[in-house]
Amino acid sequence: MCALFGFLDCGKKIPLKALQKLIQALANASEVRGDHASGISYMKDNQLTIYKRPKPAHKMKFKLPNHTRAVMGHVRYTTQGSQEFNQNNHPFRGHADMDFAFAHNGVLYNDTALRREKQLPKTNIETDSYVAVQLIEMQKSLNFDTLKNMAEDVRGSFTFTILDETNALWFVKGSSPLYLIYFPELKLYVYSSTASIMKTALKHTPLRWMHYEVIEADEGDILRIDHNGKITRDRFRIPPVFNTRFSSSSRFGWSVSDTTGWNYEKNEIEEYRMHDADYADLLDLCSYFGVSEMEVLRLRQMGYTYDEIEEYLFSSDEFDDDFYDFCGEL
Repeated sequence: MCALFGFLDCGKKIPLKALQKLIQALANASEVRGDHASGISYMKDNQLTIYKRPKPAHKMKFKLPNHTRAVMGHVRYTTQGSQEFNQNNHPFRGHADMDFAFAHNGVLYNDTALRREKQLPKTNIETDSYVAVQLIEMQKSLNFDTLKNMAEDVRGSFTFTILDETNALWFVKGSSPLYLIYFPELKLYVYSSTASIMKTALKHTPLRWMHYEVIEADEGDILRIDHNGKITRDRFRIPPVFNTRFSSSSRFGWSVSDTTGWNYEKNEIEEYRMHDADYADLLDLCSYFGVSEMEVLRLRQMGYTYDEIEEYLFSSDEFDDDFYDFCGEL
């Protein structure tokens, strides 16, 4: 579980000190989803700059150079690759037809297979997320088509953010959460992983008093916001395993017959209940959402976190607003 955050200031009306306060507030609020490492990227003197450290966000001092118009940030909860090796932390640097910075919230489980299949260059970076950077670089261009190809190749949970050297922000929305808002009076875009993070962050800035609009981004969407604030969109195909809506056989797009090699005996399921209290809660609840215990354990085996599986369970459009209020914000 990690978090994404940042802004794009198209109106150029906000003082630098206010932008620095905003990015620090977003980073600090995002720490609820990861405190092993944190980092940001931005343009400085026409050069893409990345500043990241194996420290929680509240121990970082994010200082922005004059005329900063866009910042892309990330806080990390380590799942693969030690945060102490700073190259494993986000954002990552990439180059296609332009320089870009890249960040990921989620878990990819086919990174090793993709590196072998696509014959990607060897790297010292151990993080699963980095394979997405390599898939873009392999295509030698950063655009909707190359991002679409990358998103359709990877398997797992994700939302990706990209800041390119033109100060354009890209969002590739998979099953991981994203909350994007726009302040029309300021021509300012701000994003975080969840609405609750945004609410906490804005409390510490004057923006809490200002009107904003929510920019919708659904699973399968690719958004580009250029330095002038113009939004363009495209879509990628969601692989069957990413289908988080109800189907006749399974919430997750596979049938019981697809789970060869993932079968669990009853005593194994009970053992999970006894030794992992968090997952025991999911196993108790999953049947109410049309999901089997075996499917929950399969997701766990694939590297999904508790929070990501929980998001899948509660992601159906069929639940009414009262139920969401009962469960609280996800």
